[in-house]
Amino acid sequence: MKLNNFELAFVLGRLLLGLNFLMHGLVRIPKLSVFSAGVEKEFAAAPLPPALVSAYAHALPFAEGAIGLLLLLGLWTRPALVAAMLVIMSLVFGSSLLEKWSLVGDQLLYGLYIITLVLHLQRNRLCLDPLAVVETRSN
Repeated sequence: MKLNNFELAFVLGRLLLGLNFLMHGLVRIPKLSVFSAGVEKEFAAAPLPPALVSAYAHALPFAEGAIGLLLLLGLWTRPALVAAMLVIMSLVFGSSLLEKWSLVGDQLLYGLYIITLVLHLQRNRLCLDPLAVVETRSN
């Protein structure tokens, strides 16, 4: 299959984001207790219930890893991008509570990146989406 430049750009962008999310998960899962303890300590003064912060910190690496794997495979790409955006939105929420505005800026760039991929989903190639049961094409 020969890809045009637009298709190649989309595939490379999808793979890059997928690798980023997957690696976030893979490096955090083996040290999950250390990671979650750090998040809990950081949010100790935030107006969130500690149990919620703990649950989030324990779930985040698995969500990141799953999203990353789906994007790398090109499986359920549209729902995976929506999930990636929801993760980024949750990170913006948390970073804003902590008033870590430089992190919010970085997270906004992730959001723009994801939006760009969503806008160009029709260029998705070298993926498993055609084999998936869930409809992933946009209107």
